[in-house]
Amino acid sequence: MSFKDIFKKSFLEGYASSEITTVTIVAALAVACVLALYIFFVYRVVTRKTFYSKSFNITLAGITVITASLILTMQSSVVLSLGMVGALSIVRFRTAIKDPMDLMFLFWSTSVGIICGAGLAQVAVVLSVVVTLGILILDKLPVAKAPMILIVNAGQYDAEAAVVQTVQKYTKSYTVKSRNLTETSLDLVLELRTDKGGELVREIMALQDVTSASLMSHDGEVTF
Repeated sequence: MSFKDIFKKSFLEGYASSEITTVTIVAALAVACVLALYIFFVYRVVTRKTFYSKSFNITLAGITVITASLILTMQSSVVLSLGMVGALSIVRFRTAIKDPMDLMFLFWSTSVGIICGAGLAQVAVVLSVVVTLGILILDKLPVAKAPMILIVNAGQYDAEAAVVQTVQKYTKSYTVKSRNLTETSLDLVLELRTDKGGELVREIMALQDVTSASLMSHDGEVTF
């Protein structure tokens, strides 16, 4: 028998199987289920102000438990784990992630499943607490106020001066983003920040030749 055969036999005999008791399996999956429900409720609370997808939230909980089961299975046999890694490597997920927060929750649920499957429930619990505190603290930090977009339509192209003069009463800085002129009309788009949007729109509508005025705000990203 060659050295290669001896090494191969020793490797397979030493690592081909690992004793995993029913108690270990039940305990690991129980912790994974509890933390999966915890992630489910945290995601529901964090996304209360944005578009909430219940199916995606259920998927997060399912990923945690399924990943824990896979890790438990891989621990039972090195040969089986190598085959499973090869099988999982061909899986492709083509669903687009629209919100970066969703990507973080995906990694969180997957990590918790791996940690629970490895038998390190304490690490999974501490990780979940730290991530939750980080999300809540960072969400409460003040950010710059998002600018508003003012759209003014006027029947005369020379109404811009009056509109700008009115805008200057309610804001210290503004930017003309678009100016569309025709022979008989003016379409003006301005970016500004103000706390008196209602008063601004009403005063602009009172101007001569102004036919419509719209002030739009959003909760998106803020650039500096």
